[in-house]
Amino acid sequence: MIDEARLPIGEPLLVVDDIDVFYGRVHTLYGVSFEVRENEIVALLGVNGAGKSTLLKAISGIMGCERGNVSFAGERIDRLPSHEIVQRGVVQVPGGRGGFPGLTVWENLRLAAAVSRADKGRGAAGDIAHVVELFPWIGERQGQLAGTLSGGQQQQLLLARAFLAKPRLIMIDELSLGLAPIVVEQLLGIVLDLNRRGVTIVIVEQNVDLALSFSDRAYFLEKGEVRFEGPAPELRERGDLLRSVFLAGATEGSL
Repeated sequence: MIDEARLPIGEPLLVVDDIDVFYGRVHTLYGVSFEVRENEIVALLGVNGAGKSTLLKAISGIMGCERGNVSFAGERIDRLPSHEIVQRGVVQVPGGRGGFPGLTVWENLRLAAAVSRADKGRGAAGDIAHVVELFPWIGERQGQLAGTLSGGQQQQLLLARAFLAKPRLIMIDELSLGLAPIVVEQLLGIVLDLNRRGVTIVIVEQNVDLALSFSDRAYFLEKGEVRFEGPAPELRERGDLLRSVFLAGATEGSL
C-alpha cells in the first residue's frame, strides 16, 4: 500500500521463531515463523481453525510455546506473563463485541488506563482526553453502558482501550466480524490513523480482499502451518494461491 503520510518501515519488531503450540493435547501450531517490522501492517489470513487466533494468543502470552521462541524489540517475551507483555507495548484487540458491558464507556476507559502504562507521564486523564480526540463520539456517550453500544462502537471502544496502553504493536482479531461494510470502512480508517502515528499493526481477517488492500505483507496459515508469505499487492494478484488455500480449507471443513 502507498501512503505518503505513513512512517517508513523499520527493523524487525516482532519475531516468532519456529514455535509449536498445543491446545490441551491437540497440536495446533507446527513450526510457525512470523515476522513484523516496525511501522508495518501485516495481515494474518486463513480459514477458521487454521491457527490464526492461536498464534496471537501465543504472542500475547495467553498460550505457551512448547518449542521455539517469541521476541519483541530484540528481547524474548514468550516466557513472560501476559500483563508484562502488554507493559512492553504488545496489545491484542479481540474481534466482535468486547469490553465490560455493565460499565459505562468512561469507566471502561478509566479501567484500561489504570491497568496500562497510561498512568505514567502526563497521567490517565490526559491520555483519555487524547483518546476522545481520536474517537469524538466517546465524549458524547461517556455515560452510556458499553453493552448498549452498536457493534461498530464497541469495536472502536476496544481500539480506544488498546490505544491507552501506549502500544508499539496492536494485534486485531477479526476487525470486520459481524459488522456492516460502512462500519468496517470507518474502523479501517482508525486503524490506518493509528499506524500513521507509529503503531505497528497485525490484523487477522476473514475478508481476504479487504486485508490485502491495506496491508504491506500477508501470511497464510493452513492447518497450523505457514503456507505462503509475501507482499500483499503480489498475493492479491495470486488468485490460484487464494483458491488453493481457502477452497481446500472450506472443502475439508464441510467434510
